[in-house]
Amino acid sequence: MSLTNQACSIAPITEEADTLLKRQILWVLFFRVILLTVLLGLTVFLHSRGDYESPLPSLGMIASFITLIYIFTIGSALLIKIIPCSKPFAYLQLSLDVLLTTTLVVFSGGSQSILLIIYFFPIVSAASLLFKRGALFIAALAALSYGSVLWVEFHGLFPSYLPANNLTHVNIALHRFAVSGLSFFLIAFLSSILAKRLQIAERELSVTIMDRDRLAMLYKQIFEDITTGIITVDSSRRITSFNTAANTITGFTSEQALGTPFATLLPTLWAQDTGSLRSMAEITRADGFKIPVGYTWTKLNMPGESGDYRVYTMQDLSRIREMEGQIRQAEKMAAIGRMAAGIAHEFRNPLAAMSGAAQLLEGELGSNHTTKSLMNIIIRESDRLEATIYEFLQFSRPAQLEKHWFPLAVMVQESITMAKNDPGWNESLQIDTEITEGLDYRGDANQLRQVCINLLTNAFHAVAQQDKGHIRIAAREEHKQDGEYIILQVCDNGHGIPEKAYSKIFDPFFTRREKGTGLGLAIVQQIIDSHHGIITVGTCELGGASFTILLPLVMKQ
Repeated sequence: MSLTNQACSIAPITEEADTLLKRQILWVLFFRVILLTVLLGLTVFLHSRGDYESPLPSLGMIASFITLIYIFTIGSALLIKIIPCSKPFAYLQLSLDVLLTTTLVVFSGGSQSILLIIYFFPIVSAASLLFKRGALFIAALAALSYGSVLWVEFHGLFPSYLPANNLTHVNIALHRFAVSGLSFFLIAFLSSILAKRLQIAERELSVTIMDRDRLAMLYKQIFEDITTGIITVDSSRRITSFNTAANTITGFTSEQALGTPFATLLPTLWAQDTGSLRSMAEITRADGFKIPVGYTWTKLNMPGESGDYRVYTMQDLSRIREMEGQIRQAEKMAAIGRMAAGIAHEFRNPLAAMSGAAQLLEGELGSNHTTKSLMNIIIRESDRLEATIYEFLQFSRPAQLEKHWFPLAVMVQESITMAKNDPGWNESLQIDTEITEGLDYRGDANQLRQVCINLLTNAFHAVAQQDKGHIRIAAREEHKQDGEYIILQVCDNGHGIPEKAYSKIFDPFFTRREKGTGLGLAIVQQIIDSHHGIITVGTCELGGASFTILLPLVMKQ
């Protein structure tokens, strides 16, 4: 195993941290080139002017040195992209920086060199890349390197172009070594502390930025998804924000609203100074329609601002007003229904007495044809009125559900048998049943049987004028997104129902038959509603009307 791989296995580093370290090393390599180029160029420039006497090697040697630094730095920058672990590489580069600095110090005067300060560069770089351990290691290496320079100078082994040895006594060499070495370690210690604090600050800043971004995203999501319209207004009374709900309520888009004076867009809301109290007003939408809204506003305390900033919240009350109207109408109809049911109940006894008396008179009056005809009319109309009152009472006082499981096929067949008891039933009428085998349902079999009888009776009267009447009853189970349903359909080949009558067909006392009561389909819808189902009317492929019932297999309690 290579040294690099060993270092990586001993001191594991995350891929993200390793990428960051490589990026920092590249910056160190870049500053190395810039720093050495500038310092050497400035030194050569000042030396050529004769501003100070400083020993320097030849310009050729300096140029060669800078060229080698450029080549080495470029090679290092290319190499760092392929190495698996960058931490040992950082140690290697910083150690080479110390050796380069030592070389410069040797050839620029030794203990008298003005480039001694360059030692601080690899030490500070080590603190930022490798923190305290790396900084102390490079500081120790720099101290040893500078100590070696002093030892070479003390023994007179410097190049011939350098001035005479200034280290005439060992105490002078030790003094310079101690001052420089302590400076190196002090710089290493302080820079590592600053680097660690900077790392902690960057980490906390990163977490803070992420939290801020999450909060901003959450605020934006809430602002856009909330069903309450939210509008903010600045001190100049212009709209600064306009969420999706406000767009839906007012009909104005954000592009139309932003920057527009609030009083121009929604004058009725600005005119009423309600403060924090909930109020109601009518606004004119972008399409010209007027709708009621409930709204409130409050002042926004903007940091460093003292203007009249506001936030408005609003809700569309159209649906609530509509529901309130429906409730009032339902309460009114319920009161009328209770009163009408009482009146109908009181009519039954006199009506029965009148019908009985007419039957007795018919027997006593003998064979007078005119009298018998009149009595038959009285009896027939009394029976029809009795049937109407019975159906009305059934509609106004629906029976409680008695739920149990039963087979749909049996219930449908019983309904057909009972419908055939109608005196006007045509035996030539064709009735087809298409019911899935074994299909059961949990509900009130008696009430659902009444539904089938009413629909069959309507279908029978619809095809009465047809040469070949055809009625089809189908039932199946169907899966929808919100659950399992039983689909029951009754259709015929009769004259059908006009589309304009679809919205009224289930209203009480609405009928298209001359002798119909108009309560049969109203009772059907009432029973289906009590089973939490839906009944719809449409056209059938047979040519006539089609009634489709959706009954949930799992009924709500």
